[in-house]
Amino acid sequence: MSEPMLRLEGIEKTYNAGATGEVRVLRGASLEVAAGEMVALVAPSGAGKSTLLHIAGLLDTADAGRVGIGGADMSGMSDRRRTIVRRREVGFVYQFHHLLPEFTARENVMLPQLADGVPRAQAAARAIELLDRVGVADRAGHRPSAMSGGEQQRVAFCRALANAPRLLLADEPTGNLDPATSDRVFGALVELVRDTGLAALIATHNLELAARMDRVVRLDAGRVVAG
Repeated sequence: MSEPMLRLEGIEKTYNAGATGEVRVLRGASLEVAAGEMVALVAPSGAGKSTLLHIAGLLDTADAGRVGIGGADMSGMSDRRRTIVRRREVGFVYQFHHLLPEFTARENVMLPQLADGVPRAQAAARAIELLDRVGVADRAGHRPSAMSGGEQQRVAFCRALANAPRLLLADEPTGNLDPATSDRVFGALVELVRDTGLAALIATHNLELAARMDRVVRLDAGRVVAG
């Protein structure tokens, strides 16, 4: 049996909430996501979805437990190495697009590639290819302020996949959109994931969107259980 693309084992995380004391958010959360699999992570707001995604994507560290990406154990890895793995192996999409307003759609998708040493012409070609896949190639020369919310989020998807990661993590990627736009944008995300064959863990409170994925899990009292 092949190694899962993402493996979380016994993840623990506690935050200091000041006067209210410590808050134990994750209590031994474990999860595996295979290459080519889309997994929906559902839970109420404040249940720890974002924390779990940040730990999975090496943006945060767990108090205990292990994170594996592509069969490699991330535990004890240096900050420099974690940064390299995060840049090359993991793509992130958030509820708000976080596009840089002074750059065009094409330039926003080029930036992660340029940061990884990709030649400018190659980065530009890759950006146009991805933008075309999600139907916004005609907006390549526009800045975010000249695009609709749905267009901006599709550009954000392309930016997340610019360096051809093997793992995509998305935190309420359509949560800021109206239902009709959300459905169209999510369809574009599904198509991108299916075309590239990467592993995807997508946090959402939208049960209709969750049902379109391969598997649904939920966070319950800090643990991952079947949906």
